[in-house]
Amino acid sequence: MTLSKTETYTVLVIKRRVFAAGVLLFAFTLSGPARPLAQAIARSMYVSALDETGAPAPDLGPSDFVVREDNVAREVLRVAPADAPMQVAVIVDNSEAAGDHIADIRRALADFVDLMTAPSATGRNNDLAIVTVGERPTILADFTRDRAQLQKGVNRIFAQSRSAAYLLQGLIEVSHGLKKREAQRPVIVAITAEGPEYSSRYFEQVLAPLREAGAQFHALVLGPPSNDIGDEAHNRAVVLDEGTRTSGGRYENLLASTALPATLKRLAAELTHQYLVTYARPQSLIPPEHVTVRAARPGLTARGTLINDQREQGRP
Repeated sequence: MTLSKTETYTVLVIKRRVFAAGVLLFAFTLSGPARPLAQAIARSMYVSALDETGAPAPDLGPSDFVVREDNVAREVLRVAPADAPMQVAVIVDNSEAAGDHIADIRRALADFVDLMTAPSATGRNNDLAIVTVGERPTILADFTRDRAQLQKGVNRIFAQSRSAAYLLQGLIEVSHGLKKREAQRPVIVAITAEGPEYSSRYFEQVLAPLREAGAQFHALVLGPPSNDIGDEAHNRAVVLDEGTRTSGGRYENLLASTALPATLKRLAAELTHQYLVTYARPQSLIPPEHVTVRAARPGLTARGTLINDQREQGRP
């Protein structure tokens, strides 16, 4: 009878480790080099960059912007002029409270239409619509780039006697319309007078469709601030403040409507000189709650709006 050879415990452990290492090396050879678990993806925003005078700042690059998601800085990959056509809905308050402002509104909108429909160097053509909200939301000119049709709509703006504004209801309907049109670069410009609001809508009922449409919201309020502290006034105030701030728009209160023509010209210059800012973010199952952009250069201010199909649940 032949006896098997005995080995010490230390020798057995060494052999097992060598065998396990060989198996791992073989598996690594078959699978190839390891890949990262998550790769960065690109997201883009339309960004307004303005100097101290409120004029568009030219020739900016990636180092001039700081993008943060939930307060975490992201790498800015590239910056280019925003040349995609806009879909601009102009909401006009023609209630009785706006009666003294109508002539200035028509004059200012005539210039705004000309500036926004002028062909750009890239051949961009913007679509505009005119909607009034005195007594009820009413379309005076549906989305078109036809300057004559838009000017015809502007000339149809008259104050409705014994009427109040339904601005919040108008914002809801316009937001739904932009979403239904699948607008790629939606913008809402509201021109309203200080006065009673009759929409009876809570502010979240207005802000939610505004976010879903992905629209950049600008509000120009005419007249001295109101002392109204009722529920309708409160909801309107929240919408005008939060809606413009979180969408990358501007909120201005003009004591006199004679300042409106110059203000709308500045807004047209801002909209037609925006940047497309693209940044990198890691893939994640949980989208960011807030996305912000600011100018890195002193003396400049920046506001941004995430591109509609990339918003997920992030709020700029």
